[in-house]
Order: sequence, then C-alpha cells, then structure tokens
Amino acid sequence: MNNRKTILVTGGAGFIGSHLCERLLSIGREVISIDNYFTGTKHNIAHLLNHSGFETIRHDIVHPIFLEVGEIYNLACPASPIHYQFNPVKTIKTSVMGSINMLGLAKRVKAKILQASTSEIYGDPDVHPQTEDYWGNVNPIGLRSCYDEGKRCAETLFFDYHRQNHINIKVVRIFNTYGPRMLPNDGRVISNFIIQALKNENITIYGDGSHTRSFCYVDDLVTALISMMDSPDGFTGPVNLGNPEEITILDLARTIIRKTGSRSGITFEPLPDDDPVRCKPDISIVNNKLNWSPSIMMDDGLDMTIAYFKKMYID
Repeated sequence: MNNRKTILVTGGAGFIGSHLCERLLSIGREVISIDNYFTGTKHNIAHLLNHSGFETIRHDIVHPIFLEVGEIYNLACPASPIHYQFNPVKTIKTSVMGSINMLGLAKRVKAKILQASTSEIYGDPDVHPQTEDYWGNVNPIGLRSCYDEGKRCAETLFFDYHRQNHINIKVVRIFNTYGPRMLPNDGRVISNFIIQALKNENITIYGDGSHTRSFCYVDDLVTALISMMDSPDGFTGPVNLGNPEEITILDLARTIIRKTGSRSGITFEPLPDDDPVRCKPDISIVNNKLNWSPSIMMDDGLDMTIAYFKKMYID
C-alpha cells in the first residue's frame, strides 16, 4: 500500500516550482506538477519525468481541475514585470480565479494549501525593513498593479476561505529569489546582469543604482516553503520569506562583473514607475516560529548561478 502523501504544485515547471518539486520528491512525497508553460519550461522538470513519484499535467489554473491531493503549493503566476505585464488581465485572472479554483479544490478534498504571495504586496514601501503587519503603499492602477493587486486579492481570498470554510491555509510573501533555472530573458536583475556580463555587454541599471534589494538563494527558499507547509495547523502567516542581507543594485552589478571577469561597462536608464526603492524583509516571525533563516551566502549563491548560466546559455 502506498502511504506517501500526494502534493500538488501549481507552476511546477517554473523557476521556484521545479526546485520545490525536486525537493519534495527527494523526501519521499508523491508530486503532481501543473503548469501552462507560459513562463515555466519542460526543461526545468525533464530530469524528474522518469521518477516514479512524479506526474506532470499541462493545465491553466484559471480553469478548475479535479485531483485527489493532500497538500497544494499555489505558485502559478508570472512573477517578472516583462511577463506579468505582457497580458495584465490574464495575470490578474491567474492570481484571483486561480486562487478561487485551488481553494475550491482544497475545500473539496480537505487539503492544506499554501499561497506563494510576494513582497510586491508592500508596493514601494514607506516602512523599512518590511514587516508583515505593514499594509503597503501600492498604486492600484499602475503598470505593476496587475501583479501587486492580484496577489493582494489572492491573500484576501485565502483568509476569507479560512474564516468562512475553515480551510487550512499558509501564506508566504516571497522576496527576491535567484538561482539556477531562472529564465535569461525575464527582466530580473540578477539574470539580466549575469547574461550581460557573460556576453561582455554593458550592464543596464534602471535608476542611479542606489536603490536596494535583498536576494535569497532558491534552495533556502524551498526549505522555508516546506517548513511553512509542515508548520502546526493554525499558524497561517502571512510570513516574509527572503534574505535580509541588503545590497545596492550598483554594488550587485560590480560584483557580477568581477565574478564573471567581464569587460562590461555600466549604463543607466530611468527607473520604471512604481518600482520599489528599497526592499528588505523582516524575517523575525519565520525565524522565531520555524527556526528558519537563509544559510547560503550571496557570494556562494552568485557563483552557482553564474555557473548555471554559463553552461546553459553561453558555452
């Protein structure tokens, strides 16, 4: 008799989702990945296809799906501005209708469900670092609103389903994450900088480079996601997940140039509208509740990420 818990990962062929599927399989879980392959790729999960505990389904969570699972990680949604602004109405549908469909599934089969929310729900924050009790400073009608407000509405849905239907929910707010399997053309700062540096092209910084970000390596994030899912019932979050080590974008560019041995220069372009100037998570709650904090230093994480891009896209 097979007693292994079956877990559904939406967006399972994406950057974070594929790493999560891989880790769950490694600890003995049965995993079903669903993905519409808008930003996910089959290449990310190709090495998992022959695993006896893995199944993949091409599906868009804007439409209902009927499965028997014990847990749901809802990661499906384009997360980079280039992709979520390509079809903003579809982005909102993915966050809102997708959440309704996954919460409905959780209700039917009495599954525990985790929502991958985002630091973007804080907008361009007036509070630094960002704590979970901060309600944010979000433009509801800007170019980024399809993602920011979609994720904020998804959180509302999760907590309303929890209060009204007693769904066992977990909500995490993911800050900037990086590592192997990032798309080279998704507009995220680390992948952009690495690709430009490896090609000896000028590195493009939007703004004057003084704005900051905090970057978490994907393996650390996956550990936190599983710890949150496995946390005691009643601990719903939301909790911030990220690395509180802060770096300016200019320092990041210089570091990547140095690590790649690149001949790249640096050019500056105007900062996009509503782009956060400072972004740093306060992770006190998740540290106290789950005893989690990032363990992979950025120096090591960048080396592993550069090696991946060099092998996949440059060599």
